[in-house]
Amino acid sequence: MFEIIEETIIDSVKILPFLFITYLIMEYIEHKMNEKTKTAIKKSGKFGPLIGGIVGIFPQCGFSVSATNLYAGRVITLGTLISVYLTTSDEMLPILISEAVSPNVIIKILAIKLIIGIIAGFVIDFIIRIIHKNKKEKLEEEKEIEIEHLCEEGHCHCESGSILKSALSHTINIFVFIIIVTFIINILVYFIGEENISNLLLDRKILGPVIASLIGLIPNCAASVIITNMYLENVISAASMISGLLTGAGVGLAVLFKTNRNIKENLKIVGILYFIGAISGIILEIIGI
Repeated sequence: MFEIIEETIIDSVKILPFLFITYLIMEYIEHKMNEKTKTAIKKSGKFGPLIGGIVGIFPQCGFSVSATNLYAGRVITLGTLISVYLTTSDEMLPILISEAVSPNVIIKILAIKLIIGIIAGFVIDFIIRIIHKNKKEKLEEEKEIEIEHLCEEGHCHCESGSILKSALSHTINIFVFIIIVTFIINILVYFIGEENISNLLLDRKILGPVIASLIGLIPNCAASVIITNMYLENVISAASMISGLLTGAGVGLAVLFKTNRNIKENLKIVGILYFIGAISGIILEIIGI
């Protein structure tokens, strides 16, 4: 139990700086920038999936949390959010490096995730623009930066306090939530056991990516650790590992349900993420990656 508590605290503290900086930026956008600047930010979102994919590739689940909060405040597009989720690998990179895996193999894995993440992000944003082509006013309403609703959810009364105070209030609120969720998941993983989870994927060529993608959805850095270790022990194929890592967005998904009030939209995002991860893994398995 002590190890579970220790791991929970360590994992949560890693994300703390990302949370605070993200909320500080969001508060600044909401209270200091004029409408022209906000419009410029929204327009720059067309390149969001490219930037999000590159940023997400760095080995930190904090980026997925930051992207989630920015999406909840409608600062970034859905395509950008999905791009970050797909490219985020949590603990994969440090584990592969510590196990002296060939740099060529590591670069290949990261490149595949990056390409899938960026393409998926652009495609999603393109489809959304097509769907709302004849509903321009509705689109603008949905794209409107609405960071103020995060204040309502967090009961922090941003208007009456300073930017620093509001950002700190949001950070503490979400940080406590992350600790609780991480603790519960760590307990479940401990009692279920990594070995039992790996048995679900053993020697399953097509079903492997499907199950690995499901495991990747666990909102905890433990998912990437389990999947990467199973690959290193030859329990699963590289395709199944990539499939699971594509859906592994760390605690980003947990924060999504906490900060984004549209539950149906959240479920759709999870569905999109899972579909892309599973299909990508199956395709990679078929072509022999």
